[in-house]
Amino acid sequence: MTTIRHERSTDIAARERLLDTAFGPARFAKASERLREDRFAADGLSFVAIEDGRLVGTARLWNVSAGLGRPVLLLGPLAVAADARNRGIGAALVQRVLREARRLGHRAVLLVGNAPYYGRFGFSAAKTGALRLPGPFEPERLLGVELKGGALDGARGLIRATGDRVPRGLPDFLTGANRAPAALAA
Repeated sequence: MTTIRHERSTDIAARERLLDTAFGPARFAKASERLREDRFAADGLSFVAIEDGRLVGTARLWNVSAGLGRPVLLLGPLAVAADARNRGIGAALVQRVLREARRLGHRAVLLVGNAPYYGRFGFSAAKTGALRLPGPFEPERLLGVELKGGALDGARGLIRATGDRVPRGLPDFLTGANRAPAALAA
């Protein structure tokens, strides 16, 4: 049986191993990563899937702005262990983060991803065409879903990180923050 729950500090190492396996070092080169690095995830919006005591999935939301003065969330990365795929764990994680974001009063969620997969959760590129990421990206993969009607009406400009910064010098295992390995950050 798979359980979806809030991420705990004891999950950080397993989460990072899962992300390394799922995406490799290329995950740190993505434009969406510029919005996550050296930031804390949005408060209360990091979830993991646990199966037989093992972390098999992760999804986190991040505070960003969709242009000037428009707070939204960024979903990602979503990952499921290779041996646990095609069983609905990724879908359960997406549904949980969206439900919790709505409950907490957030208005919209953005992501960079596959429209056919994320479309079933309401994500589309219909209102993201005038938005851009800090770095190269495929505009058709920038998707959004409104948790409150009209939240992305007129959204335009650069998507910027707005989440709390990680204090310098704190080790990752204490913060759960997103940081590129030193070799890639240089």
